[in-house]
Amino acid sequence: MGLLARVRKEWFIIGIVAAIVSAKLQPAVGLKGGPLRPEFTITYVAVSAIFFNSGLSLKTEELTSALLHVKLHLFVQSFTLVFFPVAMWLCIKLLALTSINTWLLRGLQTVGCMPPPVSSAVILTKAVGGNEAAAIFNSAFGSFLGILVTPLLLLLFLGSSSSVPFSSIFSQLFMTVVVPLILGQVSRRFLRDWLERRKPPFGVISSLVLLMIIYTTFCETFSNPDIELDHLSLLLITFIIFCIQLSFMLLTFVFSTQKQSGFTPADTVAIMFCATHKSLTLGIPMLKIVFEGYEHLSLISVPLLIYHPAQILLGSILVPTIKSWMNSRQKVDKTHTERDLFIYHTNYYLTLSLRSLLPGTA
Repeated sequence: MGLLARVRKEWFIIGIVAAIVSAKLQPAVGLKGGPLRPEFTITYVAVSAIFFNSGLSLKTEELTSALLHVKLHLFVQSFTLVFFPVAMWLCIKLLALTSINTWLLRGLQTVGCMPPPVSSAVILTKAVGGNEAAAIFNSAFGSFLGILVTPLLLLLFLGSSSSVPFSSIFSQLFMTVVVPLILGQVSRRFLRDWLERRKPPFGVISSLVLLMIIYTTFCETFSNPDIELDHLSLLLITFIIFCIQLSFMLLTFVFSTQKQSGFTPADTVAIMFCATHKSLTLGIPMLKIVFEGYEHLSLISVPLLIYHPAQILLGSILVPTIKSWMNSRQKVDKTHTERDLFIYHTNYYLTLSLRSLLPGTA
């Protein structure tokens, strides 16, 4: 494979590296109030574009089917909003015996309390070819559920008190997730023939938007002054975050691939991303609201600032591996299904033949 062909095949990974390097060199460009105006272009335009794109590309019957997949939704939401924060609490009890900065450890606990993101899990699921409809539903539903549950979890594990403006957060989610998704579905009704004929590159469009989100996220990370403090603790927290993500992705993979689970390979892909990813877009505003006036608020925010780009980076790197597994598993399942059908029909016709040949059995 030539260099140009390799670049075309791995353009997204190359784009991630370029986005991170650019953010390191010029973080001010992607900061709030900077030239890119991420408080508008990312919070509203980019997220809305992702869900409009998903609504436009997703077949209505697939989304309807996803709404009825209650077992999958229950697994994802229970894992991310019950198991995850409790597991983090137990983990932090052990890490408290080390020399890691206490406020960074508390920041790890806030990561566990966060809802799933409204964009990255959907895009990565789509990139692999997993159950995109289930990913969309769980991202949207998890975000709405998190608005209610996350503040309670933060108060339960970390304390503090504040009035949370649920109405404003609900309205933002409605405008950036629900409305674009509905508009995309409505537009699809009128453009279905054209979409089927031209087959627009929905995956490429979503990937380009994700690169923009990665860039602005790393701009926020690199520009945070607390990132420069206590390098050892910061390094350990970064290592722990990657270990947590890999461990939890492996855990969801093991549970969702059990025969008795009833999940398909495509379902497993959606579960792995939706159950282990955490929202920075909802998380940072929530922390600022619940812990307003905290002296160490910025330090508490650091793990979440690391977790968000880390989950995108790790997920993007694992996309080819997960996609290869899913395709091979689907081929095996298809082969088994065809074999089972062949055996069933063979036995059926043999039985009919025997009944017709043997006297008194017809």
